[in-house]
Amino acid sequence: MPDVRAPYAGFVTRPLAIAVDLGGTKVEAALVDDLGSVLPASRHRRPTGPTATSAELEQAVRDVVLATLAALPDDAILVGVGIGAAGPIGVADGTVSPLNVPAWRDYPLADLVSGLVPGVPVVLRIDGVCITLAEHWIGAGRGAHNLLGMIVSTGVGGGLVLGDRAVPSPTGNGGHIGHIEIAGFEDPCPCGGRGCLEAVASGPRTVAWARTQGFEGTTGEDLAAAHAAGDPVALAAVERAGTAIGRAAASASSLLDLDVVAIGGGFSRVSPALFEHARAALAERVAFGFVTRTRIEPSALSDEGPLVGAAALVHRPELVA
Repeated sequence: MPDVRAPYAGFVTRPLAIAVDLGGTKVEAALVDDLGSVLPASRHRRPTGPTATSAELEQAVRDVVLATLAALPDDAILVGVGIGAAGPIGVADGTVSPLNVPAWRDYPLADLVSGLVPGVPVVLRIDGVCITLAEHWIGAGRGAHNLLGMIVSTGVGGGLVLGDRAVPSPTGNGGHIGHIEIAGFEDPCPCGGRGCLEAVASGPRTVAWARTQGFEGTTGEDLAAAHAAGDPVALAAVERAGTAIGRAAASASSLLDLDVVAIGGGFSRVSPALFEHARAALAERVAFGFVTRTRIEPSALSDEGPLVGAAALVHRPELVA
């Protein structure tokens, strides 16, 4: 195993962080430099999911972290590990309880990773904060001072940067916009709420709603293809999800006076129409110019955003509350 704690003799060192992204369908890790660039050959992923056991999840994390560590170049120094995890999390004790990964409740993920990469700091935050840091650093929110980042995928996560810093949060769950309730919707949510944004607009729940209307597909990819083909149920499903996202963004901006809402995640790419519907819903707040000035933008970081944001926990500590 390479020495991760000291520069290599004879080389000009470059600082790298291991970025870990734990979500409802996969865990991924990669090396990311201090400019926010992901080293492609260092990127590894394994499945997670609602049926995975705790032992399977532990092994998946070990696999990706150790494979990424093995890719550390000889001219680099590892300066830390940043972890972005689906919420809720416990930032004080480094635990995770992802709603869509039921085998882990108050699981000590930070301790697991620390044991794999001794001698460097390990920083854990909710995945929504990580995507927001990434967009603020090098993405769609670059230059914005007040930013909401949103992940629309298996679930819906979020995070906030206000005044160029991640908002302080005693448990680490601040900005978790997936579980605010949206007017006009009554979809039940596993968190106990009704009409939560995640229950309405996540990929699986949007597909589930479409199936109640006669849609025969089973995945977000199926829905995207049907939408592109003009299927009326798929069109309605994407409009429904986009409207909910826009209402959530408008409510958040009413509260926080946001410059940008940057949205990433796999399901956010179902169709550009998702963003059109979201912007239309936000534009309905006609009396509040400070709300309608808010820009809703797709992530500028493709699927690398969560990893870049996890690395920002290490490379850009001044942004992290």
